[in-house]
Amino acid sequence: MIPSPKALGELPPGIHTAALDEIEAVFARIPRRRALFNGLLHAVQHLQASGVRRVFIDGSFVTTKTAPNDVDGCWEWHDAVNIDALDPVLLDLSHYRGAMQEKHGIDFFIANWMEAGSRLTFLEFFQLNRADEPKGIVMITLGKNA
Repeated sequence: MIPSPKALGELPPGIHTAALDEIEAVFARIPRRRALFNGLLHAVQHLQASGVRRVFIDGSFVTTKTAPNDVDGCWEWHDAVNIDALDPVLLDLSHYRGAMQEKHGIDFFIANWMEAGSRLTFLEFFQLNRADEPKGIVMITLGKNA
């Protein structure tokens, strides 16, 4: 369940589990956010088809910001991910992930990769705001358990 935002418009600290329909109901109420949600949905469908089990959503999309630029996040890599079924733009980190942003409106990384500036995994990095204070993210569980 997605909790109410804190004073800064961010989610309370922690990983909050939600289904895509709840994410849509909470965060995709206006045209810009709906367009971003549609791109997220398309990307999540590709990730699920390749065997990815969990996706984490972060950034201004999961805040009260009216017009976020994209949907930030990461996804869990594991041995059973079928790389041949994965949309290639989800692994294309060139040109500041431009192909991923253009096709899906997302800026995604692999969750256990290290973010260079902080030396934290992306999953840890996304749980801090710019002031290095804890904030919440949303987890989508894919597959049979979704």
